[in-house]
Amino acid sequence: MSDTFDSADYDADVERAGQSVEVTVAEDEGGARLDKYLTQFYPEASRTKVQRSIKKGHVKVNGDDASKSYRVEAGDKIVFRLIRKPPMEATPEDIPLDIVYEDDDLLVVNKPAGMVVHPAPGHRSGTLVNALLHHVGGDSVAADDEEADEAEVGLSMINALPERPDHPVVRPGIVHRLDKGTSGLLVVAKHDRAHRKLAAQFKDHSTDRRYRAIVWGQFDPRSGTITGAIGRDPHHRQRMAVVAEERGKSAVTHYRTVEEQQYTSVVEFELETGRTHQIRVHADSQNHPVLGDPKYGGQAVRYGRQGGKRRTFYERLFEHMPRPALHAYQLGFKHPTSGEEMHFEEDMPEDMQFVLDRLRAVEGAE
Repeated sequence: MSDTFDSADYDADVERAGQSVEVTVAEDEGGARLDKYLTQFYPEASRTKVQRSIKKGHVKVNGDDASKSYRVEAGDKIVFRLIRKPPMEATPEDIPLDIVYEDDDLLVVNKPAGMVVHPAPGHRSGTLVNALLHHVGGDSVAADDEEADEAEVGLSMINALPERPDHPVVRPGIVHRLDKGTSGLLVVAKHDRAHRKLAAQFKDHSTDRRYRAIVWGQFDPRSGTITGAIGRDPHHRQRMAVVAEERGKSAVTHYRTVEEQQYTSVVEFELETGRTHQIRVHADSQNHPVLGDPKYGGQAVRYGRQGGKRRTFYERLFEHMPRPALHAYQLGFKHPTSGEEMHFEEDMPEDMQFVLDRLRAVEGAE
């Protein structure tokens, strides 16, 4: 489908997604570079994206290919199609789920490590949401589908669509999240009323969320509280870090040592706030990163001998568990309809238990 019009009459507010633009250069517009000239028809697109489309041959000037540096002339007829990624969408996928509990209002799932919670750039399929939609017999929902409702989708639509254009995520039913590499318990709302009541509990910290992690070294004291605002790491934009209060969001993490080995320990964490990568960042800030965490230094031998044999031992552990040794093992909340106190626990998954057993056997407490 294409639109034909004189460029002088172009209405920049008209949606052009998925369409070709056919335009005749006006008398007063000659001399502009082709890439700069075309950006006026896609004000939401960067010039780099326009240049990429030109390079791939999606632009014809008077029927011929042209370079980005071509200077347009009055009367030129240009046909242009901007390369666009398909809109973000969540579709039902037949993916196995570990359902711990389910009723008409909600589900509690035990998410495996390696599964992303919801579709987002870089993870358009294979997510927990895709699996949930199939499980409840729901319909697909796209990021721009403002008319989708819980009856069609089968899951709550509160906060399900993008909050802003540069954050295209689709997350029906998702009340709270776990990192891709974190395993464990997560509650999902089937309808908006349940979602609102569950979200209120997370906001006022009346839920009971506890995590077990294997970390490097031992905390001193063995239990306590870690505080420190969390924000984007100024030196590594793909990471979070403890930053000055004015540059981040306040974060509070309570911890309790459960078991100590010679160079590692099992620690229980309880969140008072829910910031991105909070446990991993706070543990790293204390020089006790989560074992196996590739983003926050957990795959470096942090304590004890650095010899080749010992390094090989840990490298084999990381091969078996190529993710942070972090598991959301306990979840408690008040049921949004009945008011009943709900409580769930899940043991460590196989990969974490294997690593812990090997640590006990090889580097047990002295």
